[in-house]
Amino acid sequence: MAIKISLFIATVFYAVIISQSLFYILAMSTVMKKMQATVFIQTRQLLDAKLQTTLYLAYYLALASSIALTAFSVVNPYGILFKCSLIALAALAADIMISLKGNVPLNKTINSWTMTNYPANWEQYRSKWFSLYHTRQAINITGFIALLAGIIFGL
Repeated sequence: MAIKISLFIATVFYAVIISQSLFYILAMSTVMKKMQATVFIQTRQLLDAKLQTTLYLAYYLALASSIALTAFSVVNPYGILFKCSLIALAALAADIMISLKGNVPLNKTINSWTMTNYPANWEQYRSKWFSLYHTRQAINITGFIALLAGIIFGL
């Protein structure tokens, strides 16, 4: 029963995390790449302020539940569920590391800009942010697919 509960919780919070990735894939990336500097800066600042609390909590809970799921499913180390939970956990950890080392510092830089005082090369910052984020999207969607495979084929 502990495996099923941790699997449910991990799936819910992983879904919250990839919902942001899917939103960016479906529309937000294209829209933000067409924004002028002031609109981009204001949008990033508003999104970052809101997501700092809500998304961080989702990441912490996804990480804790993924660790629990992997720990509970290790009883069958050759089973599909354990392998899938391990892939999902590794993907989540990689996503978090890239975020902390790349996107978060860029967010802090962008958050220090004003509508009238920003660098002339602001587009390079935007490109770097998107490059890191696209990598994270691929990683966290892969992790979620592995988690779903564990649910479907591993139980």
